Amino acid sequence: MPYPTDRERDRPWVMRTYAGHSSAAASNALYRRNLAKGQTGLSVAFDLPTQTGYDPDHELARGEVGKVGVPVSHIGDMRQLFDQIPLAEANTSMTINATAMWLFALYVTVAGEQAEQAGLDRGEVLAKLAGTTQNDIIKEYLSRGTYVFPPGPSLRLITDMVTWAVVNVPKWNPINICSYHLQEAGATPVQEVAYALCTAIAVLDAVRDSGQVPEDRFGDVVGRISFFVNAGVRFVEEMCKLRAFAALWDEITRERYGVTQARQRRFRYGVQVNSLGLTEAQPENNVQRIVLEMLGVTLSRSARARAVQLPAWNEALGLPRPWDQQWALRMQQVLAYETDLLEYEDIFDGSRVVESLVDEIVRGARAEIDRVQAMGGAVAAVESGYMKSELVTSLAERRRRIEAGEDVVVGVNRFTSTEPSPLQTDGASSVETVDPEVERRAVRAVLAWRAGRDHSTVDAALSALRNAAKTGANLVEPTLVCARAGVTTGEWAAALREVFGEYRAPTGVTSASASGGAGASGAAGAELAVVRERVRRTGAELGERLRILVGKPGLDGHSNGAEQVAVRARDVGFEVVYQGIRLTPGQIVAAAVQEDVHVVGLSVLSGSHLEVVPAVVAGLRAAGAGDVPVIVGGIIPGEDAAVLREQGVARVFTPKDYELTQIMAEIVDVVREANNLPVERG
Repeated sequence: MPYPTDRERDRPWVMRTYAGHSSAAASNALYRRNLAKGQTGLSVAFDLPTQTGYDPDHELARGEVGKVGVPVSHIGDMRQLFDQIPLAEANTSMTINATAMWLFALYVTVAGEQAEQAGLDRGEVLAKLAGTTQNDIIKEYLSRGTYVFPPGPSLRLITDMVTWAVVNVPKWNPINICSYHLQEAGATPVQEVAYALCTAIAVLDAVRDSGQVPEDRFGDVVGRISFFVNAGVRFVEEMCKLRAFAALWDEITRERYGVTQARQRRFRYGVQVNSLGLTEAQPENNVQRIVLEMLGVTLSRSARARAVQLPAWNEALGLPRPWDQQWALRMQQVLAYETDLLEYEDIFDGSRVVESLVDEIVRGARAEIDRVQAMGGAVAAVESGYMKSELVTSLAERRRRIEAGEDVVVGVNRFTSTEPSPLQTDGASSVETVDPEVERRAVRAVLAWRAGRDHSTVDAALSALRNAAKTGANLVEPTLVCARAGVTTGEWAAALREVFGEYRAPTGVTSASASGGAGASGAAGAELAVVRERVRRTGAELGERLRILVGKPGLDGHSNGAEQVAVRARDVGFEVVYQGIRLTPGQIVAAAVQEDVHVVGLSVLSGSHLEVVPAVVAGLRAAGAGDVPVIVGGIIPGEDAAVLREQGVARVFTPKDYELTQIMAEIVDVVREANNLPVERG
């Protein structure tokens, strides 16, 4: 067959890398380099203080500034972040949720400033702005943890932003319904589809019921709803999941909301392929995992992603370097430009296998959607803890299958013999590191920014925001006033905290099923029974039941690991103290002393371990509880683990330590060592 030269190619998807770290200036340089390499869109990673509404000098921001993204504290930082990048020509995705309205206001304000500097009409420039704010707070309560306000006020912020954006920035996607983190938290394909669509229903119902959009413009709202999905290595199943997503979205928007235009009902989604499945052991295997996962969201033309960002091979080790991100970008470019993928109609249309699996996912998701709607919708299912406990249970079952060897992970539970990886020969330099001076500079900078403002203008803007929040007024306009006045991220969030209050979501631990633990059978069940007996015997020797505190210090809200540790600890007989995310070291120490625990387990995935963990160890000593051992789990490079052990940490667990029951056995050893009991096996 001759090489086809006249076949019309589908246009490539928007190619992004998820990037941002240290400072606005450093991230701006990275963005401009990536664009020069052929990246066609930007995906901004914000640091945790920015995501949760704190300035760099707040106590909870300690150790978190610039670690997992760029700190943006005010309009000056946003100007620097997009210096020499014309926003009217950019396609920008911003992964931001609780503070989405604030970052969107900063972005729109900078775009307006760029228009004025270029002598262009501000309204025309805003009408050209293309991009996405994630702005999905429901999944934050379920998985990622960067929520701030209670569900009701959070949904109001989303509603106000959606209604304002549809009129004023019509090419912008004001919300990205995000199932990505649901899969990371354990969701099956059915749960991922169902819970994401329940979130979309909650948002669309709120927008409709707000009365801010005329009935004849509601199709425009639906047409700007986008999705952000996950794609795992089971790429046939993942491809079918996306076809099911598209079918259900078309059904819901047509039947529930009466949208008649097919273009407005189109399922529009971007994707980052699975980071949960990346391994610390034999990390070179992550390259082929990423490529296979990319196929699941690109092979089927009728359900193809319109934007793709890929993780780097070494994300299970730490922060990727620019070269690692370039590698991930080149994977996309090879697929889009060297292969013939984009030259054909959908190659799966008519496949009986695909149709059967799509139908199965659709039926399951439709039933789960109906179940959640019967509870009162997504918000009610969050507040009751139903969806969270379902995800914790699903993740426990997934871990059980991996530990039992039923699900094979190459290099982890099978084919573990290996040669040294040449990709890691540089040791610590195989990942990006953030200089601690970055945080100190950010603190000095925000203090200087506050000192240099017109305080009366700032006070008036914040007062107007608080007053508007007490009414039913749309909050975008007073937020824009705050942006122009020089208000900081922490001040904007604090003003709304005063009105809306804060929220602590259900953890899902106490109500989660023990399918991954107590229900285990075979060799896994026998091993668990042995550890359970050791926990019982050690408690008897000490004269009380063993107690473990599982803590999440700092702003890291990725609680999946902590929750699974808490569930397994409960299953082997520990009394578990788990208070959820976002705790200061002082709060963790106080809880450990009050509950008189035998061991403290800390989970840190944000890179702040060298700051927050020693603070807990020092706090326990100061409180007279220095004999309580501390263990740590997270993405912790080997040299950092050595530092933590030198500072008194009893054990450090990283992603390669996937066998939770074995971890429980080591925790029993730690308790026995701390209490001068002989360490025995069996």
